[in-house]
Amino acid sequence: MNHDQYSDAYIKGILDEVKTVAMVGASANNVRPSYFVLKYLLAKGYDVWPINPGIAGKEILGQTVYAALDDLSEIPDMVDIFRNSDAAGAIVDDILKSGRLPKAIWMQLTVRNDEAAKKAEDAGIKVVMDRCPKIEYGRLSGEIGWAGVNSRTLSAKRPTLKSGFQHRGLKPGGKS
Repeated sequence: MNHDQYSDAYIKGILDEVKTVAMVGASANNVRPSYFVLKYLLAKGYDVWPINPGIAGKEILGQTVYAALDDLSEIPDMVDIFRNSDAAGAIVDDILKSGRLPKAIWMQLTVRNDEAAKKAEDAGIKVVMDRCPKIEYGRLSGEIGWAGVNSRTLSAKRPTLKSGFQHRGLKPGGKS
């Protein structure tokens, strides 16, 4: 797969299919990107399991923090990696060795490891690198355009707004 660019259908397919996310490198510091991505994904209805050995057993946004992926009772649909590119390679190797394979591995902005991506894809796992699921969700749902950001998506269809926190799901009639 060409990891220099992804089709909207590929990204949307992952975000639609995924229900549970293990976030490796989650932080309890509310100014860290992993914190607000975790908060955003929770608000969109995903179950997010923070992974951080330094604060295992504590909570972030009401979610119990785990020391390692192997500590999870279930296999997550997606592993979101908030670590550097070298660490991402080791994380992918550990996932493959464990046999507990997620549907997708997502490496955050600036995180890219082509060797790890190939290994994961050879095992049947979808891979996204150097992207943020929060940004991609907002772009594909049209939500990011509310702030005046160019989403690269044109539509004459007006977003359906609901009472309370404004958000739209990617699936018509789905959980939003």
